[in-house]
Amino acid sequence: MSRQSVWATKVAALIKGNNSQAALAQIKVAPTVKDLQQLRALMTADGSLLKHRLIDEATRDQIVALSAPRLHRSP
Repeated sequence: MSRQSVWATKVAALIKGNNSQAALAQIKVAPTVKDLQQLRALMTADGSLLKHRLIDEATRDQIVALSAPRLHRSP
């Protein structure tokens, strides 16, 4: 079993501390899809995902964005 992400627990603490703007900023620069999924799992477990609609939308959008293949840019 894999370890819980430190990033996910820190962002969840921001959300529980009513600092949604800082949490949204962190979600926009999330390191991996796995971290976002762990954050969603943490929030779903305690029911806070239902209370924070913007966080729910942001995590879903960011998972889609990080899952999509990157466009190649030439130097």
